[in-house]
Amino acid sequence: MNTPDDDTADPTSRNTAERSPAPPGEGAGPERTFAALPVERGRAFARSWWGLAWLKALEDTALDGAQLKLGRRHARAGAVGAVSVLPGRITAVVQDRDGSRHRSDVLLQQLSAADWDRLLDLVADRSGHIAALLHREMPPVLVEDAAAAGIDLLPGIGDLEPECSCEAWDHCAHSAALCYQLARLLDQDPFVLLLLRGRGERELLDELQARSAARAPSAEAADAADPHSAGVSATEAYAARDILPPLPAPPPPVEAPGPAPVLGGDSPPAPGVDVAALEFLIADAAARAQQLLTDALSTWHPDNPLPQELTVSQDAVRLAVARPDGAISRRLAAGSGRDVRALGLAVRAWEVGGPAGLAVLEDDRWPEPDALARATDRLAAAWQEGDTRPRLRADRNRWTVVGGDAQLRYGRDGRWWPFRKEAGQWAPAGPPSEDPAGALAALSDEG
Repeated sequence: MNTPDDDTADPTSRNTAERSPAPPGEGAGPERTFAALPVERGRAFARSWWGLAWLKALEDTALDGAQLKLGRRHARAGAVGAVSVLPGRITAVVQDRDGSRHRSDVLLQQLSAADWDRLLDLVADRSGHIAALLHREMPPVLVEDAAAAGIDLLPGIGDLEPECSCEAWDHCAHSAALCYQLARLLDQDPFVLLLLRGRGERELLDELQARSAARAPSAEAADAADPHSAGVSATEAYAARDILPPLPAPPPPVEAPGPAPVLGGDSPPAPGVDVAALEFLIADAAARAQQLLTDALSTWHPDNPLPQELTVSQDAVRLAVARPDGAISRRLAAGSGRDVRALGLAVRAWEVGGPAGLAVLEDDRWPEPDALARATDRLAAAWQEGDTRPRLRADRNRWTVVGGDAQLRYGRDGRWWPFRKEAGQWAPAGPPSEDPAGALAALSDEG
């Protein structure tokens, strides 16, 4: 239940700028005030690993589990008012079910000036730490580095000290509710924890900028002397594995691409806009996205090489495989420097071998002498003694059956591709084979 003057809008809507001084008697320092959070049931109080660590410190410290349970109920019911965060202290008014209100505080020891000096040096030495903080993330390696330097950023058992107007000597339902509510704020912004430890965000960033600028010349010199000095060591990254949160479950598979929108309407398209071509491209993009997601979720994906980046000419053929209408096919042909018939042959080559099949159809600039010698040797050994060997006429990577309409082409991938002469042009006639004799026999069988 919210108090009458509580604002239950977005928690950052009344997140004030850091300001000084703090309330009388609590020491000077920056302060941030967060509006009362809205009621939200069925959600964990913390999802980030640092928010969960905060709650663990509370739950390991509190002696009365019943008070923790009641505190969770208060927090879920919206009974915690605006939360003020100061160096070393968080404060809020918590309302009981009977309407009584209690000021509750939780204290956390601030870091000393020497601790802050060491911590700022650690962060300034690693640009990744600064980048993570700016993205509102608390990198586990930063916490590990700080702990190795004797600095505890996250609270532990007994570090969260309660003070409440209800005069409980341990964590009561009011201080517990305040801690649970703060975990939600920590999820959104780890700078809240750093403020509790003594430094506000603006002050921190200013100091880090100054230290980073001071280190820049020496860092560049070190990198020049040792190009492998940058980055995080594999040993360090592996050591942090146990404090990392579990990875989320992978997304579910998508059985089919989503339907493409229909762009046509009562209004005529703008000059030069081909609506049918746009709809075709949108449908293709959806199909490719579905295929990429399917591949990414497959068990073989980590061991599969990255796909080859297609040229404009190759991608035009890939698009034409879908057999779009005549107008789109003509545009694809013209855009790729082919006529419609050449595009049709390219589509056949793509269907039997993808980019490799297309290269065998259109690439006549090879093989190099060494590759040609290997291909010739493989041809000589392809037929057993006593077999009828066809007479072949060689031209670059192409061996044509003399007096026939069959041809073998040797691809850059080391395979033999069968071709057949159709209407005066050589056309792909089937999938490739490691065995030239077998590829040629398949042509004969089809004939």
